[in-house]
Amino acid sequence: MNAVMPSGIRARFKLDYRGFSLDVDLSLPGRGVTALFGHSGSGKTTLLRAIAGLEQVAGGFLEVNGVVWQDAATFLPTHRRPLGYVFQEASLFHHLSIRRNLEYGMRRVPEAARQVSLDQAVELLGIAPLLDRMPDKLSGGEKQRVAIARALATSPRILLMDEPLAALDLQRKQEILPYLERLHDELDIPVLYVSHAPDEVARLADHLVVLERGCALASGPLGEILARLDLPIRLGEDAGVVLEGEIAELDAEWHLARVAFAGGSLWVRDSGVPVGQHVRVRILARDVSIALDAHTDSSILNILPATVEQLAEDTHPALALVRLNAGGVPLVARITRRSAARLQLHPGQTVWAQIKAVALVG
Repeated sequence: MNAVMPSGIRARFKLDYRGFSLDVDLSLPGRGVTALFGHSGSGKTTLLRAIAGLEQVAGGFLEVNGVVWQDAATFLPTHRRPLGYVFQEASLFHHLSIRRNLEYGMRRVPEAARQVSLDQAVELLGIAPLLDRMPDKLSGGEKQRVAIARALATSPRILLMDEPLAALDLQRKQEILPYLERLHDELDIPVLYVSHAPDEVARLADHLVVLERGCALASGPLGEILARLDLPIRLGEDAGVVLEGEIAELDAEWHLARVAFAGGSLWVRDSGVPVGQHVRVRILARDVSIALDAHTDSSILNILPATVEQLAEDTHPALALVRLNAGGVPLVARITRRSAARLQLHPGQTVWAQIKAVALVG
């Protein structure tokens, strides 16, 4: 009987360098997208470089799906680590065609070890029409898609992405995000995705690591971490949660779709997603209000029964954050402290969550 290969990523690094320290001990999923989230200087890129072997951390430990890349007796140099690395800039070879750029990446891997074919990488990133062009003839978004395809052509055991959309404008970001979602859905390769953009994290991540000053403040499933009130991941106006569900019904008359999830259902704008398809919705805390009774005489369509679980101070002294449990699904509401006092909100209280806006994110 074949032994089952352990799944997961174990990373333990402690580094002090020129006033910056990195001190993390992480157990991460061996599949899906793990987002490394934090403000500039929080240690995201340093952690990624340590995993890649570009930053040598004495006494560090790294195991990727059962294979040790670094411990007290082992240090695999970067060129021997089966990984793909995508930087902010595409860094293509400008004297080579796109096809030859991809072939250069593939030549790093012996034929017997190849798990992602060149054709598969090309199809996943939609770059077949670009193969005979030169890099200087591509847009920024096209270059980045080629860079990702080149990384995949190395058949990596892990894909590292360091803010791959940071150098792109909003239109180019919107063009490339669907391709990143395809990688998530169709490839069984764990991805570590560095970002400080909440919208990217909400759309792509399964697991979230919150970094601050070189330390991992929290690590866990995306929905669970976003709903925690004890973390400095309030994101200002972007604080909120992400829910998983599926399209249960389409309302052709009003151009709406009903998303069913564990705690009930929500109406969103019909974006052409068919019934039965899995989707994610994002609900910002600023779009959730709280009532003691279910009101039907307002314009708000989405009203869910919920229980107050926790109250916490927000970044402004006039505001409070309220964590709600809607049938086992967490929600976060941002309201004024005056409103919380007037409603006499307290843990265990039954209320109604009024959701003014819901965004379908993937």
